[in-house]
Amino acid sequence: MIIVDFFCGLVAAASLSVLTLINKMSCLALQRVTDATESATKKVYHERQHFELCALHALNNVFQDPQAFSKEQLDEICSRLSPDTMLNPHKSMLGTGNYDVNVIMAGLQSKGHAAVWWDKRRSLERLCLKNIKGFILNVPSSIGWGLLTIPLKRRHWIAVRSVDRVFYNLDSKLKQPEIIGEVVALRKFLTKKLSSKNCEMLLVVSMEIEMTKGWKIGASPSNSVTGLET
Repeated sequence: MIIVDFFCGLVAAASLSVLTLINKMSCLALQRVTDATESATKKVYHERQHFELCALHALNNVFQDPQAFSKEQLDEICSRLSPDTMLNPHKSMLGTGNYDVNVIMAGLQSKGHAAVWWDKRRSLERLCLKNIKGFILNVPSSIGWGLLTIPLKRRHWIAVRSVDRVFYNLDSKLKQPEIIGEVVALRKFLTKKLSSKNCEMLLVVSMEIEMTKGWKIGASPSNSVTGLET
């Protein structure tokens, strides 16, 4: 009986040691994944949300440059688009941002780029990703100030682009860049976003690519941003 108890004790001790080892290995593997993720996202520029400046953040995130655009530049574009109006229709009357698609288009043009509206009836397989700088999506989003969230929906601009062949969701409301993955994962991400009738997508391309329609595979009618909900 004593021998049986001795062997049971050995088995229990061995089992405990194995479980402890497995737990340590799992923690180590998880830490390695976390470290790799943090290392990958550190090299990605990600501008965080401030007031209603999501269009500004989306533009700078697409260009991966904090100096690409400023609030003053976008405000100046608004004034240029509607020079003789008391209340500018292209931004918030409070001066906090909330820029519309016309401001984004004009901003891109000032950098030698163009916004191409994506017809959601097309297959995402037709995107020629090597010729696309990034994506700017217009999505519904909740309004919030600090910890307070109001159950109302506003339009929100988010940026998506690749860095070192990995695509990232650069939504300014995220705490850090969200890794999407490679091409297959990107298509799944965009498909899910575009499945909402309230989501629209702009392709950010160079003027040359826009002129030659090099952003798509195969011929089809030209796109227009007319009627884009902002």
